[in-house]
Amino acid sequence: MKRDDLIFKDECYQIIGILISIYKELGGTLLEKHYQKAIAVAFKKAGIKFIEQALVKLNYKDSIIGTFFIDFVVEINGNKIILEIKKHENFSPNNIQQVSNYLKAMNLKLGILANFTKSGVKFKRIVNLH
Repeated sequence: MKRDDLIFKDECYQIIGILISIYKELGGTLLEKHYQKAIAVAFKKAGIKFIEQALVKLNYKDSIIGTFFIDFVVEINGNKIILEIKKHENFSPNNIQQVSNYLKAMNLKLGILANFTKSGVKFKRIVNLH
């Protein structure tokens, strides 16, 4: 069921649809790196712009204090969305905070945390309210 009150809803449905199709074909027992490569292939075939393992610099007072590597920064319809994939049954607070930190570092509005599990692909939308 589609909701009308979500930011970047169509873009999210497109990304999540790709994740579900990958799960249906590959199942939930592979390594994270295999899902990452499958997602990259699927994005290319769908004509979706993305950066895989995007390097992001963390700045403080005009100084770089660290770096992040984000699984995917996806661009659809001019909107950028972070996609972070994991191999966990549940969404850990650390993983949620990780995506939140990425959103703040890149000044983006939306991230998707996707967990490939034995029972399906689960996802959580994480919104940057700042």
